[in-house]
Amino acid sequence: METAAPPGFTVPAVTGTALGLRCPGGDGTAAPPGFTVPAVTGTALGLRCPGGDGTAAPPGFTVPAVTGTALGLRCPGGDGTAAPPGFTVPAVTGTALGLRCPGGDGTAAPPGFTVPAVTGTALGLRCPGGDGTAAPPGFTVPAVTGTALGLRCPGGDGTAAPPGFTVPAVTGTALGLRCPGGDGTAAPPGFTVPAVTGTALGLRCPGGDGTAAPPGFTVPAVTGTALGLRCPGGDGTAAPPGFTVPAVTGTALGLRCPGGDGTAAPPGFTVPAVRGLLINQNSLFSFTADEEFDELCFEFGLELDEITSEKDIISKEKGEEKAKGASDVVLYKIDVPANRYDLLCLEGLVRGLQVFKERISLPRFEKIIPAEGEGQRLIITEQTAQIRPHAVAAVLRNITFTKDRYDSFIDLQEKLHQNICRKRALVAIGTHDLDTITGPFTFTAKAPSEIKFKPLNQSQEYTASQIMDLYRTDSHLRHYLHLIENKPRYPVIYDSNGVVLSMPPIINGDHTKITLNTRNVFIECTGTDITKAKIVLDVIVTMFSEYCAKPFTVEAVEVVYPNGKTHIYPELAYRTEKVKPEYINKKVGISETPSSLAKLLTRMCLKSHVTGNGNHLEVEIPPTRADIIHACDIVEDAAIAYGYNNIQMVIPKTYTIANQLPLNKLTELLRLDLAAAGFTEALTFALCSQEDIADKLGMDISATNAVLIANPKTAEFQVARTTLLPGLLKTIAANRKMPLPLKLFEISDIVVKDPNTDVGARNYRHLCAIYYNKSPGFEIIHGLLDRVMQVLEVPPNEENGYAIKAAEGTAFFPGRCAEVFAKGQSIGKLGVVHPDVITKFELTMPCSVLEINIEPFM
Repeated sequence: METAAPPGFTVPAVTGTALGLRCPGGDGTAAPPGFTVPAVTGTALGLRCPGGDGTAAPPGFTVPAVTGTALGLRCPGGDGTAAPPGFTVPAVTGTALGLRCPGGDGTAAPPGFTVPAVTGTALGLRCPGGDGTAAPPGFTVPAVTGTALGLRCPGGDGTAAPPGFTVPAVTGTALGLRCPGGDGTAAPPGFTVPAVTGTALGLRCPGGDGTAAPPGFTVPAVTGTALGLRCPGGDGTAAPPGFTVPAVTGTALGLRCPGGDGTAAPPGFTVPAVRGLLINQNSLFSFTADEEFDELCFEFGLELDEITSEKDIISKEKGEEKAKGASDVVLYKIDVPANRYDLLCLEGLVRGLQVFKERISLPRFEKIIPAEGEGQRLIITEQTAQIRPHAVAAVLRNITFTKDRYDSFIDLQEKLHQNICRKRALVAIGTHDLDTITGPFTFTAKAPSEIKFKPLNQSQEYTASQIMDLYRTDSHLRHYLHLIENKPRYPVIYDSNGVVLSMPPIINGDHTKITLNTRNVFIECTGTDITKAKIVLDVIVTMFSEYCAKPFTVEAVEVVYPNGKTHIYPELAYRTEKVKPEYINKKVGISETPSSLAKLLTRMCLKSHVTGNGNHLEVEIPPTRADIIHACDIVEDAAIAYGYNNIQMVIPKTYTIANQLPLNKLTELLRLDLAAAGFTEALTFALCSQEDIADKLGMDISATNAVLIANPKTAEFQVARTTLLPGLLKTIAANRKMPLPLKLFEISDIVVKDPNTDVGARNYRHLCAIYYNKSPGFEIIHGLLDRVMQVLEVPPNEENGYAIKAAEGTAFFPGRCAEVFAKGQSIGKLGVVHPDVITKFELTMPCSVLEINIEPFM
């Protein structure tokens, strides 16, 4: 396909010589050796080589008389052999006209074809008339001075320039931009062309076939912009050898050409990342497809869960109407192991992947301890002991934030709060602009009425009590209020001038708010777990110290405890572990050499080397890898680096025959028989409320021997069930409009406390059946018991079989309850349910129930 004249193209005046215009040999690279042009007087003739193969002008070729100009028309003679009969060239003065021949088939200029007057320039627009027959109505060419403008016709289909299309002023250059709007219809929103002087800017790959930049091609330095380079690597996978991109500031430079067809980067293009952040091409990788990134994640032990956008998410959850105006920025949802805190932000993920692909070495983090009296101190008072007794702190000096870095910094804190910090219950993070406050800092606890400050993003001061009321309806902060609201004192951090930094774990002060202009960041982590607090601090400083003036350095802070002891944080501790290579090979099922295993572990950010006679691997655990606790964690990383798919599948040396657990087999058989008896199976929750198993059944909770949940999510799931009856009664209540009778059964586990077991509780497999109708139907339930015993081959006698005896139970109607005995022990009860129990479960008709333990029949 013919493009515009190349940037900087000039046509010298030549007489009887060889004219090196655009390569006439079809590939557009250079004039062929020995190429000659017929004698021409007083002009430079810019015809494309008419001789088909570009070797010479054809016999009898004639050139129309042209005065004082260079005529850049493509050879109009279809096959390039000669000018067509009657071909005329419009008079042009003082210019070189680079229009492609407008006559479709090249035979002649279309009727009425006119060329706009142009002064002192060469105009390289491709013929805008789609099929080349004529210029579109109203087509205008902007005035351009001292330049050759090589824009391809921006109107996609070539019919017209898009509404509002403007060409930026350019001085002393030829600007070879291909229309930047992905589909060629318009420039993308916010697209700007940097001012360039005395050069040719070849954004579209200038090498014709897109394989490489031509010799001597240079790209000028550009500041504060994102360049939409067409991927110069032909196939879009990578830049060609020797291709260099100038230093760019405050931007991300497009990696693979994202426009599919090799055009400019579309608006909102993002590189595979967690938050839609553009990454410099030296930072991550080039991918020809999302599948490659998915494969890379899998190799690294992660999972690319979904490729979506904010608009797609809102559209799925709330409908397309709500999604209007939402961002189309691509989001990569990546499942990260819960204990890999170093992968919760883009910085850690990119760094980990780069080390894994052996593109960079793992950085070494350095703790800088200031000179005596120059460092920061955090003093902890004894008042905090009953609320949040621990605190650690650090300083990031001379850090440089951009919008993306700032967003990532805040996002990491939130992810840590939800993960290791257990929704701020264990640790709360506070980050502050150090230049707005003065140390030393004091971490203390005061009565709510004594604390007053302006919370983050608020316009006035509030007392601590007012702050709690203010955020009681806040969708985000209300979930943390319960952590301190019932305490007599609230934790608070002051500077030496009494300025409030934060009231952990609720809110920071507005005075110390971090902005993009912040250069020194004071980070404090308060909590109830000192180990978790140290891990959180290490993660934050190791992830973002790379943006400091001296990368990967952190300024230490001295923490003074109530007893006078001091400690320097962050610890940034490196430790070593020794692992035997044969241990790793045996556990993973491979046979790698010690040096190979050391290399695999190093790729997983665990710097390793062989020691002794090759009998041990010495593995260095960096402060970013708090998840490495035991040798088995090192083995896991070795397996990930080796590749799970590369582990050879072998038949186990130990042969076993799988068999169903006898209790489960019995359960399955009973289910079939109960269903055959006309009962419908139900499956209910194993957790229920205390009221379900106690109050509604007329019992005290202490008599149930129930296992209580320490932190239940709702009142419906407070305890593990001790009987199956409440679940079936609730099921009937939810289906009471169904035709009567309702006959349900369930065979599942119940849980009761047992101090003799290692976990303090024991499961029992129970069978429960219920009959709900206008009459109690005790005889039906009794008949079901007989049928169950029949299939279990238990005869109806007291000695070796089963029997029922009159009994009482709080859940049963007086005189209508019996206890079931089998094999010398009580296995359950059956009877008519008490009217009070029926009423409490919102039922209106009588019912009978059978519940027995089936484990004695094993």
